[in-house]
Amino acid sequence: MPAPLNPFKRALAAGEMQFGCWLGLADTFSAEIMGQAGFDWLVIDGEHGPNDLRSILAQLQVLAATNAHAVVRVPVGETYMLKQVLDAGAQTVLVPMVESGDQARQLVRDVTYPPHGDRGVGYALTRAARFGTVSDYGTTANAQICLLVQVENRRGLAALDDILAVDGVDGVFIGPADLAADMGHMGNADHADVQTAIMDAISRIRAAGKAPGILSTRDSMTDDAIAAGAQFVAVGADVLLLGQAARALAQKWQATKE
Repeated sequence: MPAPLNPFKRALAAGEMQFGCWLGLADTFSAEIMGQAGFDWLVIDGEHGPNDLRSILAQLQVLAATNAHAVVRVPVGETYMLKQVLDAGAQTVLVPMVESGDQARQLVRDVTYPPHGDRGVGYALTRAARFGTVSDYGTTANAQICLLVQVENRRGLAALDDILAVDGVDGVFIGPADLAADMGHMGNADHADVQTAIMDAISRIRAAGKAPGILSTRDSMTDDAIAAGAQFVAVGADVLLLGQAARALAQKWQATKE
């Protein structure tokens, strides 16, 4: 019995558009609600969300019952972190702040079993192999793991061609907020220079045969990114959706007291 098919990786390889959303609330109940909302993919955020391995595991479990594919963003590209989330059942991982081809090559090794990689072989004990019931997991898992790397500063953009040349990187995600800050435009990803850098990077990623990704909560930027070639696009975040809706509702009724 082989490792389960990764539908998100297959969709990216086929050139299909995938719309997603961010999960930062670190809660199974809200994750399940988002999983049933109709998105193609959802990011369980371990970098900026208050997640640990157990909360990531719990969200993977509830999302498994929905049609939304779970993407786990680790806090940093450390071998042991990737090993843990993969063993917990994540098939797609997103790694922040990738700045060189060498770093990307090591990340490929981190998510790949020996002899070509460094992923620990303990799958008989893991949820990823359904606790030993996926008999061929060790020989088939590599093909179903999807590695997404984030390029989100000037060093990363300078090394983009080297990163794109690395076999085993499935997609490159451009981080607008960090890139804007690094370019001297904190909080202003709409700055013309930042937008030019983003759209140029997306075009280069697509031309290299990798899937380009981005997070955008502004429709005009989303449209521009799609036109440039973006293929996996996050269009919101649970924290923002809840906060915006709650504030609007409170303001509506507080205004009646005036």
